[in-house]
Amino acid sequence: MENEQIKKTILIVEDNQPVLKVLADKLTREGFMIFQAKNGEEGLMVANEKHPDLILLDIIMPLMDGLTMMKKLREGSEWGKNALVIMLTNLSPEEENIVKSIHDHKPVDYLIKSNWSIKEVLAKVRDVLKKV
Repeated sequence: MENEQIKKTILIVEDNQPVLKVLADKLTREGFMIFQAKNGEEGLMVANEKHPDLILLDIIMPLMDGLTMMKKLREGSEWGKNALVIMLTNLSPEEENIVKSIHDHKPVDYLIKSNWSIKEVLAKVRDVLKKV
């Protein structure tokens, strides 16, 4: 068992099935353990149960959007206050409610999906997880 590395865990909260599949497949092939959720309600439940090392969080989703999920995560527990979150969305970070949420709930990063390749997202994930 020596040299066996403990896998880092990532929760992907994304309602777009093709995007969820691509991210999950790529991150799994890169050696990460993946949890998945299709909306903010499910994502919050999985996050609080599994305590992943990192959460990739979409904003626009049914049942509970990503901004609400992040707010509830930050307010819910000591672990949630410090959970690492990267927002992945197609929305501009200049929109007032997004600016306020980023300021109030401090995700690690904010990536606009159309501006980032899967390879670049993977590099960002590795960079963030290197620091923990």
